[in-house]
Parts: sequence; structure tokens; C-alpha cells
Amino acid sequence: MSLLEMIAVAVSFLGIWLTAKRVMLCWPVNLVACALYFKLFLDVRLYADMALQAVFGLAVVYGWIVWARGKAAMGRIAIAPLAPMQAGAGLVAGASGALIIGWYTSHYTNAALPWLDAALSSYSLVAQFWTARRHAASWLAWIALDTVYVGMFVFKGLWLTAGLYAAMVGLAVVGYRRWHESARGGASWLST
Repeated sequence: MSLLEMIAVAVSFLGIWLTAKRVMLCWPVNLVACALYFKLFLDVRLYADMALQAVFGLAVVYGWIVWARGKAAMGRIAIAPLAPMQAGAGLVAGASGALIIGWYTSHYTNAALPWLDAALSSYSLVAQFWTARRHAASWLAWIALDTVYVGMFVFKGLWLTAGLYAAMVGLAVVGYRRWHESARGGASWLST
């Protein structure tokens, strides 16, 4: 447990909490969290997750733009449904990415858990894209991913990060309920 991990956990928790609450400030906070975890994952040789943080940085900027443009005149952002074809395409993209990243990191790096790290990283990109596109289903993906991440971080001795991801499972449940209820009711939700 390092000071870097403690700070990364605190900033990440705040970012996910703000995302579940649908507050636009979630995007810059999540950007800082990406930078902190990039360094932490470099230090513990989880290279796919390290690279994921760089890509997440770009995805955070994308999400910030999409959410800002998605505001209606009244300052509300509508939740968008995830079509079955989009869901299928996302799952195939996640599997393809996992195979490519896993093969590369298992052959060309000293990655600690190349295949698991690759699968989690690849599917996390899918979940992040769905979050940026305002799909309530993104939270279901985060619940599954974060549950597996807890085990990986326990294995790597990143206890605070494992605790963060366990808490993020709970936040994802809350996020899903809020977003799903808003989508079912045909309501939009406030972005601030």
C-alpha cells in the first residue's frame, strides 16, 4: 500500500460516485484518476491496465464532450438505450481486443497476468464507451468487470485498490438503478 495507491483510490471513488450521481464534474476527476492509476499499474507491471488508463483518458475526454453535447435546452441529458446489435458488437470487440492484447503482453512483456489483465482492459473499454454514450447497460458491464478486478488486485497485493473496486461494484449497482429507472420512465436526468 503506497501513498500513490491511497490517492488514486480516493480520486477514483470520487469520480465514480460523481458519475453515478450524473454530475459533469465526474469527467475531470476521472481524468486525474486515470493518470494516477497509469503510474500505479506501471509500478506493479499490469501493463494492459496501464495502457488502458491512457486510453481511458481519451475516453474520458470523449465522454465529457458527448455528455456536454447531449444536454437539452433545459440542461438535461437523456439516457440512450443499448440496441442488441450494439451490445453484440461491443462484446465481440471486447473479445477481439482481449485476444490481441493478451497475445501481445504474454509474448512481448513481463506482464504479471497477461490474459486476465487483457480481457479486463478490453472489456473495460467497451464499458467506458457505453458509459460515454449514456447506456444504462454500461453499469451491468462495470458490475461484472469490477467484481473480477477485485480478485486480480487482491492477488497482486493492491488491497486498497481491491477495496475501491469492491465499493465500485456497489456504486455500479446504484448507477444502474438510477439510470435504468430514468430510462424506463422516459425521463431525462440532470447533469449537474
